[in-house]
Amino acid sequence: MRLDLATWQEVDAYLKQSDHIIIPTGSTEQHGPMGLIGTDALCAEEIARQAGDVAGGYVAPVLAYTPAPFNMSFPGTVSISVSVFESLVTEIVAGLVHHGFGNIYFLNGHGANLEPLKRVATGFPEVKIRIKSWWDFDAVNVLRDENYGDWEGMHATPSEVAITQATHRTLPAGDAEQPPEKLTADYIKKHSGDRHGPPDEHRAQFPDGRVGSHSALASAGVGQEIIDAAVAALAAEFQD
Repeated sequence: MRLDLATWQEVDAYLKQSDHIIIPTGSTEQHGPMGLIGTDALCAEEIARQAGDVAGGYVAPVLAYTPAPFNMSFPGTVSISVSVFESLVTEIVAGLVHHGFGNIYFLNGHGANLEPLKRVATGFPEVKIRIKSWWDFDAVNVLRDENYGDWEGMHATPSEVAITQATHRTLPAGDAEQPPEKLTADYIKKHSGDRHGPPDEHRAQFPDGRVGSHSALASAGVGQEIIDAAVAALAAEFQD
């Protein structure tokens, strides 16, 4: 159920029975030659909305403008500072709490959001705040491993491209037809959570935008499987 399509009377009635809400968070940034600029937001939003419908809970509008400074050398990327993002999320949570929402689930789709979200959560000890990325559900990880293995990589992943293929459109592989350079275990460890370098340096290292991810392996069929697995897992957790 979408919060933005509800009336205040419907929200008032809902809050007499439940204090749960999902907030999807993503980004507005490049995702390689065949990935959509809004991929992170689109993935989180789709999974959150479907899970909300299954669980009978409200889903807030997606937060699509978030920190992505490392991708600012790629046209179309829009990044906001960590401080602005944290302030925005803090005020959103405060507003929801004011009305009676006390169980907030952030369904995340962008690695750089995680640490700021965790810091915001510490400021609301009286509220149950959960933060999880859609790719961290066990059933989703099984599908990612089975279909893509090491080629999942870190950015413009075949799993996220597959989701947008299932929900929006499929682009020709183009330059993404060839596999990218595989990432070392050391690189993945050092740069998890989107801890990448300055924009020009990042683009020089990954000129087509993919970070160890073979996007061309994506398919709409697998994307739908991933969506279904994530929706089931999120709906079950959300109701706890």
